[in-house]
Amino acid sequence: MPDLPRLAVIGLGYVGLPLAVELAKSGLDVVGIDLAEKKVDMVNAGKSYIVDVKEADVAALSKEKKLRATTDFSVLRKVDTINICVPTPLRKTKDPDISYIMTAAEEIAQYIQPGQLIILESTTYPGTTEEVLLPLFEKENFKVGEDFFLAFSPERVDPGNEKFQTKNITKVVGGMTPACGEAAKALYEISIDHVFTVSSPRVAEMVKLLENTFRSVNIGLVNEMCLMCDKLGVDVWEVIDAAATKPFGFMPFYPGPGLGGHCIPIDPFYLSWKARIHGFEPRFIELAGDINQHMPEHVVSKTQDILNTVKKPLNGSKIVVLGLAYKANIDDVRESPALEIIAHLKLRGADVAIVDPYVEHFMLGSEMLDTVALTPELLAGADIAVIITNHTVFDYQMIVNNAPLVLDTRNATKGVTSGREKIVKI
Repeated sequence: MPDLPRLAVIGLGYVGLPLAVELAKSGLDVVGIDLAEKKVDMVNAGKSYIVDVKEADVAALSKEKKLRATTDFSVLRKVDTINICVPTPLRKTKDPDISYIMTAAEEIAQYIQPGQLIILESTTYPGTTEEVLLPLFEKENFKVGEDFFLAFSPERVDPGNEKFQTKNITKVVGGMTPACGEAAKALYEISIDHVFTVSSPRVAEMVKLLENTFRSVNIGLVNEMCLMCDKLGVDVWEVIDAAATKPFGFMPFYPGPGLGGHCIPIDPFYLSWKARIHGFEPRFIELAGDINQHMPEHVVSKTQDILNTVKKPLNGSKIVVLGLAYKANIDDVRESPALEIIAHLKLRGADVAIVDPYVEHFMLGSEMLDTVALTPELLAGADIAVIITNHTVFDYQMIVNNAPLVLDTRNATKGVTSGREKIVKI
């Protein structure tokens, strides 16, 4: 492999674009491939559509011709390495949908060249690289580890995290052969601070699922504690803060309105699906998933209960939902619990206004909806404000001062100094 390989990154979303930019910043020639012409046009115009990717970086790299984008897969003939960073959603049946991986892999198989390194980064079930990709690429006289190289390296993107981004998050790599692992390690070491090699793609695939299942299970535990504390009349946030003073044996997790994003709500189902195929019933994982999935319903019921205390039905009440993104300070609404909460509120007849400074429009089912600006008048004219996403740009004191009632699902009003009698927390 040349000292400065030419790279292709398939999929220019929340994983692919940051990776492509980081690799290009190291002096490599990178071409991004995406079927969305809008993304391709924006990259080639030096524009960024990802919060964590600085537009100045994209503009500079595009101008220097270190980064470009295309919808044409035939460019794969001219690159040394290929990174697959496409979505891996779940079907409605909660089974893995690897159709995007298959589409990318079939294109690679059409254009694969001797000596190329192919790395899958999309989250998937253990065995995908070996069982699905390898047979597509390996032919009778075209052997992995000799004629081409294949590896898996799980993405570890945390949108909105200012401390840990692509460059300084340790990259885990598992190659189909030792030579594959070494090739992938050499590539990432050009631009990423730390690379950790494991023995196989299957191990690397399991690493990603363990990381996110760990979070899902612990969030499920603390969400159940939240529901329990609600019944017992105990402030779960105070309990967590006190428990977190212990210097060992406890790691604080926090309750919320439900799980969001592309990873935590989805990845445990990849693991449990694969486990069931092998005759293992992952009861602990699925119980946590069930608890987390029902948190949006709890938020709606809690909203109804609060309105009942002032003799107002949910049907016809004016509700301001604060926050649409699945986590603070980003524009990503994938799997956001806010979507389910809003749908339930509207279904029960509530008049819902949605505020999110990071999101202008969003799809709710088949309907395109707009967000609105946050003003004192909007809050004063509502019956209740429900905080779903704890964006730091929100003025929580202003919110509490003007809203008649506030349901806080994120403990965002912790620092509010007056009007606390209006606040109810989940």
